[in-house]
Amino acid sequence: MTIDIVPIRPEHPDFAGLLSGISVAGGISREDATIIEEGMDHFAVLVLRDQQMTDDQQYAFSEHFGPPEQATGDLDKSATRRLSMKINDISNLDENGAVMAIDDRRYLFGLGNRLWHSDSSFKPTPAKYSLLSARHIPASGGNTEFADMRAAWDALPAELQAECMDKICDHSQLYSRGQLGFTEWTDDEIAFNKPVPQRLVRRHAGSGRLSLYLSAHAGAIHGLPMPEARIFLRELNEHATQKQFIYSHQWQPNDLVIWDNRAVMHRATRYDSKQVRDLHRTTVSDSAPTLQQPL
Repeated sequence: MTIDIVPIRPEHPDFAGLLSGISVAGGISREDATIIEEGMDHFAVLVLRDQQMTDDQQYAFSEHFGPPEQATGDLDKSATRRLSMKINDISNLDENGAVMAIDDRRYLFGLGNRLWHSDSSFKPTPAKYSLLSARHIPASGGNTEFADMRAAWDALPAELQAECMDKICDHSQLYSRGQLGFTEWTDDEIAFNKPVPQRLVRRHAGSGRLSLYLSAHAGAIHGLPMPEARIFLRELNEHATQKQFIYSHQWQPNDLVIWDNRAVMHRATRYDSKQVRDLHRTTVSDSAPTLQQPL
């Protein structure tokens, strides 16, 4: 089959594409991976339908695009973890496959996925691609929304672009979960979530486009008092998540969605927490910390 990518919304031809012509479970060639990566440089979000796969097949597919991360961004690192440390468990299920109680600490931590964020921006070298596979979805709700940070940058007034250009932000899950009132941490979790610096503006290596690098994990800006930093970030987030910058993905069983964390933010939307929502994510690491990448 020939790989084909078409815009999901013709009115936004450079954001969110529908990719056909490959089977993740069947494996892809290096040439196929190059075509997909070129598609990602253009669209930033790609949707693949009807992709039944195992976790190992998903992981092997992800390796074509860079070194996969270990799943160190959630709270469950125990021997009874439901999924391998290769796979981020984006679900409301416990180690026995049962729906978590709403006061389960892991469930409460996972509510942070409903905040606009960029995956692994709290790590010194953040994420490049995220690849999310829908294994079981609720009857309604639970969409994933994506915000185009390239278009948001382009729409900023020139004077605000200039103000953003040299800013360095600190990112940590302590900031994102703190917005939800999740403030009880172990000493090990606090040490792991030590804030890391990231550029506020990035230049995409593949497309050359500039974009805002925003996330709920961003909670401080170097050289600014905290209240001024927080209000500045809030205003940028409000700008960047306007309707004209958003693609909302309504999941179908066996969808695989790939997005570029260097160019988009995303969030999950509300659903009935008593229903199963089980998605498996692999994450590909970027090439270097953002401060080491050319702007």
